[in-house]
Amino acid sequence: MRLDRRFRCALYATFAVLFGTGSGWLLADRMKEEAFGAGEAWQTAAANLIMVHGGAAMITLLLLGGLVPLHIQRAWRRGRNRLTAAAMLATNGLLIVTSFGLYYAGSELLRHWTSNIHIGLGLCLPVIFFLHVLVGRYRS
Repeated sequence: MRLDRRFRCALYATFAVLFGTGSGWLLADRMKEEAFGAGEAWQTAAANLIMVHGGAAMITLLLLGGLVPLHIQRAWRRGRNRLTAAAMLATNGLLIVTSFGLYYAGSELLRHWTSNIHIGLGLCLPVIFFLHVLVGRYRS
């Protein structure tokens, strides 16, 4: 169930941007409190990274929506790569839900848990993504 090269490249690129900006934001957010005299630069970097991260997330939502009829439904019906596909679907679904929670959560306690879950899943996603692609290529 190999995807069209252009679609695959767009998906890989947006996931790379999401991981890079998310990881970069995590670093900048930690550094803004610890940097002596450079906190403002880290604050600006964090703000810019999270803005790009949000834009890439919107593009990713479009691409994930396109994956449903092009890839997910057909591969699922054929019984292909279901374990890693389920992991990808669950992880992406939880990332979407937690991002919504980060934006709209009113409770600081809920926001803290949502943030930790989102960061943990975001850091795990490249491994799950790599395994999904690897298993898919190996079994086809």
